Amino acid sequence: MTREPRDAPQFYLTAPSPCPYLPGRQERKVFTHLIGRRAAALNDQLTQSGFRRSQTIAYRPACENCRACVSVRIKAAEFRLSRNLRRVIEANRDVAANVVRAEATSEQYALFRRYLDRRHADGGMADMTAADYAMMVEDSHVETRIIEYRLKSEAAPGGRRPLIAVCLTDVLADGLSMVYSFYAPSEARRSCGTFMILDHIERARRLGLPHVYLGYWIDGSQKMSYKGRFLPQERLGPNGWERAG
Repeated sequence: MTREPRDAPQFYLTAPSPCPYLPGRQERKVFTHLIGRRAAALNDQLTQSGFRRSQTIAYRPACENCRACVSVRIKAAEFRLSRNLRRVIEANRDVAANVVRAEATSEQYALFRRYLDRRHADGGMADMTAADYAMMVEDSHVETRIIEYRLKSEAAPGGRRPLIAVCLTDVLADGLSMVYSFYAPSEARRSCGTFMILDHIERARRLGLPHVYLGYWIDGSQKMSYKGRFLPQERLGPNGWERAG
């Protein structure tokens, strides 16, 4: 009789629930736990297979009649800035990015709360408390960092620069995975979400990593359309990762 190793991952399937991206559809997810000594290697393997991480869970869509969610990763070394993307970088010349430990702060949570209340008040994360936010940031068995984006041009009380954006990022063997990002709604003119992706592309290049993982792109979903701007990229299909752009 063949025995499975004790630390081999076990996969589970969620019950159907309303799709948050395509009205009138149901979603299901397959998931497993990322814990123990194999968590980092397993996270690498699963991310390359189209999974995403949330705390100690790796998941991917497993909808019965829909394959709209497509994993996307940017080819960092080949990426070239368009004229519009150059404008985004220019608009953020006064922003400094710093990598810090994946530890939640009250300053981050205050920004996170403003972001949710303005942009996702009816979403699944709308009622997250400070404790929930701390779990999202700190409950990880893989190499995770926070990148804080602060204004350089003005100092807040106490000498700290104003925090305008944050990204929770996993460092993988073949790239950076942007787990979750948020920003000050009052700074929308800066296109902070786009700027953080551009910053991650440059970071991946400096680290010699080939990819920046963006999660899922969904054709027909306005919420996800921005991911198609970052070319060249690869999208995960039935035959593996296929180049787009």
